[in-house]
Amino acid sequence: MTLLSLPVADRLRSAGHVLIAGAGGGFDVYAGLPLALALRAAGVRVSLASFSISELGMLKPDAWLRTGLAVIRPDSPGNDRYFPERALARWLHTKGHDPVVYAFERTGVRPLRAAYRKLVELLAVDAIVLADGGTDILMRGDEAGIGTPEEDMTSLAAVAGLDVPLKLVVSLGFGIDSHHGVCHAHVLENLAALQRTGGYHGACTVSPEGYLEAVAHAAREHPAHASIVHGQVAAALRGQFGNAPVTVRTRGTELFVNPLMALYFVVGLDALAAELRYRDLIEHSRTPLEVGLAIEAYREQTEIRPRRPIPH
Repeated sequence: MTLLSLPVADRLRSAGHVLIAGAGGGFDVYAGLPLALALRAAGVRVSLASFSISELGMLKPDAWLRTGLAVIRPDSPGNDRYFPERALARWLHTKGHDPVVYAFERTGVRPLRAAYRKLVELLAVDAIVLADGGTDILMRGDEAGIGTPEEDMTSLAAVAGLDVPLKLVVSLGFGIDSHHGVCHAHVLENLAALQRTGGYHGACTVSPEGYLEAVAHAAREHPAHASIVHGQVAAALRGQFGNAPVTVRTRGTELFVNPLMALYFVVGLDALAAELRYRDLIEHSRTPLEVGLAIEAYREQTEIRPRRPIPH
């Protein structure tokens, strides 16, 4: 299968305007780039956004569309050491694409949903795809390890509350979140549960065209903070295997680069949100701290699934 032959492809192709947003901050928006480029090549209007963990305080007042929602362009002022949204805007500009990346300020669920609602109305968006670099967005909360879920689940809960015709999640980088304690047997178990309810829409290898160049550009823009996730996905797309060199940040760590890292897992956003065990606990959150404390409280009082290996 290719990106545009997935079961949901016809619905995405027929959308008037697709918003592809990084769910977890940082370089997550790059996980949505292969889909964005494929859709744009098919003539679909696409905008890119990021739940940002960058320092946005240096932006000029006219960059803010409302509280918590900013427009990032190639010349936007910011921290030169770490600004993934601006790096992506600069790469898009060099390729003749719309050089705008929207940035959502890091908040809790309620203010983030309000910012999303503003952008949906402004752009007349009728499809939203949340992109995660890694697999922790697929965690429901009772797994042996849940990675770093705060930003991912804030995005998931926020978008689940929007009235948009089509909402999807794409997860790229199977196996990478082992570094953060994720048990990937539980990832597969969760996908199987979604399969039973019709929420799992399939998997395919992303296209390296454009993506590899964008990831390399981002690494040059952030020499001390290059993405470990996308470095491994890019290595997998180049056919590297095992303990492949990725970035100076992974020196001393044994990696297991493999073709599964380059797969998109595609699920229905509302179906995934319905599986999130602590969704009600974060629904009314206003700050990241409230989200983190709610997840911690849930984990303290729930029965955790025991860790298990993948027996292959």
